[in-house]
Order: sequence, then structure tokens, then C-alpha cells
Amino acid sequence: MNYIFTIALLLYLVVFIFIGILDIRNINSFTDYSVAGKKQNSLSVVMTLLATVIGASTTIGITTTVYNIGFPGIWWLAFGAVGLILQSVFLSKKVRDIGADTLPDLAGRIVGRPAEVIISLIIVISWVGVIAGQLVAMNSLITFALGKSSTLIFVITSIIVIAYTAIGGQMSVVKTDKVQLVIILLGVTICMGYLYLTRGDNNGAIMQNIELLNENYKVSNLFTQFFVIGGVYFLGPDIMSRNFIAKDSKSAKNSAWIAGVVLLVFSVMITLIGMWIKYNVTPEEMGDMGALMYAISIMPKWVAVLLIFGLLSAILSSTDTCIINASTIFVKDILKKESVKGVRITVIVIGILALLLAVLGQGDIMSLLTGAYSIYTPGVIFPLMIAIFAYKKRGINLGLWVTAVIAGGLFGIMGTYFGNVLTNLGIPAIIMNYLTLIGMGISLILSLISVNWKEVK
Repeated sequence: MNYIFTIALLLYLVVFIFIGILDIRNINSFTDYSVAGKKQNSLSVVMTLLATVIGASTTIGITTTVYNIGFPGIWWLAFGAVGLILQSVFLSKKVRDIGADTLPDLAGRIVGRPAEVIISLIIVISWVGVIAGQLVAMNSLITFALGKSSTLIFVITSIIVIAYTAIGGQMSVVKTDKVQLVIILLGVTICMGYLYLTRGDNNGAIMQNIELLNENYKVSNLFTQFFVIGGVYFLGPDIMSRNFIAKDSKSAKNSAWIAGVVLLVFSVMITLIGMWIKYNVTPEEMGDMGALMYAISIMPKWVAVLLIFGLLSAILSSTDTCIINASTIFVKDILKKESVKGVRITVIVIGILALLLAVLGQGDIMSLLTGAYSIYTPGVIFPLMIAIFAYKKRGINLGLWVTAVIAGGLFGIMGTYFGNVLTNLGIPAIIMNYLTLIGMGISLILSLISVNWKEVK
């Protein structure tokens, strides 16, 4: 598979570079480059939204999680689907009607400049880890496909992804997402069908062990993931970036709803793949390969190649979206400039920083993403949601609102990166396990207090 994969990978990436070059002609303004002209119809938004959320964590990460804890591993994606549906019902129209280009821009319009800056900093810093996590997963996939580690091919692939993102901006990301989504869905569907229809001797045992909670996943985990993961899908920067590119509020609302339903179906499919591996493969047989990688190894070559490129597409479609969004936020919301050149330079800088983290091996995909989400969710979700609902109805005390964001984010940082230090200081385990939720609770209370309930605008 080595030569087949290498040649196919090069052709695959050349197509995306070509798309980026073609899109240069269509970029006439900063709006064209950063939010695809704000003129995408519902189908385009649904496809790019799904391509954005179906990444390394929701394919490679989920199947490994399911292998370890069983069917409850579905909750990561299921809560993501619920978050999208709730966004459609409560937020999509409100957000699109405000006319912002980024999530920090939205915060700046409804709360003030300090809100824009602090949310920008949280997103840009945290999302370097998110991008690095996607690249770590891509490196693992390339290593598996080649049968050996190749830092050179990994770095070249990463540079090409950074390059086509920098060249075509959001215009290219939307177009490449469509191609990538088709490959993702086709690969996962064929994989599940192959496992259950041609090698389904143990299907009965799998169905008997479908459970929503077990000893490895308790109610406390359910509660935490609902807010931490569901919150990112409800009001995360990459998710909401698809709202901003929609041509109108109706398209934004419908797209979030449809994408949520499709994602729920996808969550069942990817979880069932993990369950097949769990009940058909011993840890000794799988070794260090990883659940989904093992599935690829037992398939016919043409199916294996298709699924590898499906996974690669999932990773790339999430990576390019994260890079362009973080870069746009840095230039537009921190530097307060609408410069296409500035965003292109920032895409390169952020991409290289994330690549360095990935090459140095600082964490796996799930730990890097969970770490980023654990900071963003408690610091931003509730304060921004409350500010959106209060917009043009109630006043906001800026100082208290910013305090809510900082307090929530600090609890997330402590829980994610300073757990051992706090444990050594004697902080009880029951508190340590819920620091992120405690941070969300504090940010919720402070942001509610920040609203002037007597003032009607």
C-alpha cells in the first residue's frame, strides 16, 4: 500500500492546492476571504459544517474510546449532535441576524471591545492545541498507511494543508470540505457494512451489549460531557463560523438542524464500528495499532485505501477550518485589521506552531482537544449565550461579564493542567473531578449577575 498511498496522497493534495489557486480570482474583499462572502446556501453550509465537526476525535478517537469503555463512547458525538440541534432552535437566527464575522466579533458587538479581546485570546491560544491534535492524528494515519513513520511526508502534507488554506481562505475551505465530506461518509459507511455483513459472526453479542451507561461511564461523566462537549457544538468558534458564512438566518438555522440529525446518525455508525472491534479483537491482536486502524488492516485493499482517505479527509477538513478561523480572529479581533495578507501570514504562523507541537509529540488527539475544550467551555459558553439573549433587551455590566469569562476559564485551566498540583495541596478528589463544571457554574452565576434585569433597552 506504500506506493499507492503516497501517489494518491500527492494527487489528493494537488487537487486542493489547485482549488486554492482558482479561488484567488474570487477573492475581492476581506469578507470573501474570511467568511466566503457570506453567501453560502443551506446545502453548502450543512456539508462544510459536517466536514468541520467530523474530524480525528470523532473517528479515530471515538472508536478507540468505544473499544475501551463500550457503547457509552457514543455520547461525545451524540452530545455534539444535540448541541447543533439546540443551536438551531435557540441561537442560529439570533447570531446570524447580528451580522458578525467571528465569535469574538459577535461578543464585541453585543458586550464591548474587552469582551472581543478576551474571547479572541482564549480561542487563538486554545485552538493551537486543537490544530496540533488534528495533526497528531494525521501523523498516526500516515504512519499506519506507509507501514513506517515518515516525518518528511507528514511535514510536507501539513505544509500543503497550511498552504491551500492560506491561499484560498474560507472560499477554498468550503469547497474542499464538500469533497472531503463525501469521502468521509462513503468510507465509514462501507467500513461498517463490511464488518457487520461479511464478518458479522459476533453481531448478536454486540447488540446485547449496547448500553448507555456502564461501570466505565457513569452519570457524572454524562453530565460533564453534556456541558463540555455539547457546549462547544452549541456555541463553539468553528461551529459558529459556519453560521457566519450562510447567506441568511434561515439558511443558518436549517443547516444546524440538518447537520445535527446527520451527525446523530453518524455517531451511531462510528460507535458500531468501535463495538465490532471491541467484541471481535483482543488487545493482544490489536496491539498499539488503534481500533479504527485495526479495522482498516483487515479490509480488502480498495476498501482500506478508501477508508484511509476518508479519515484523512476528516482530519484535513477540521484542521483547515480551525486554522483559518483562529487566524481570522487574531487579525480581525485582536489586531482590528481586515487584511487578507495579514490572515494569510497568521495562517502560516499558527499552522507552523501547531505542527511543531505535533512533531514534538505533545499529547494525543483526545487529550489535546479535551484540554482546549475544558478551557473554552467554562470560560465562554454561558457568558456569551446570556449576552446574546440579553442583546437589545437588557444592559450588561462589562466588568462582571469579563470576570465571569476569566473565572470560568481559570477553573478549566486548573482542572486540565494543574490537577496534580491541586491534589498535592489537599484539594478533595470530588472537587477535582468537577472543576470544569464548577467553573461553568461560577461563570453562569457571574454572567447572570452582570445583566441589568431592570434596564430595558
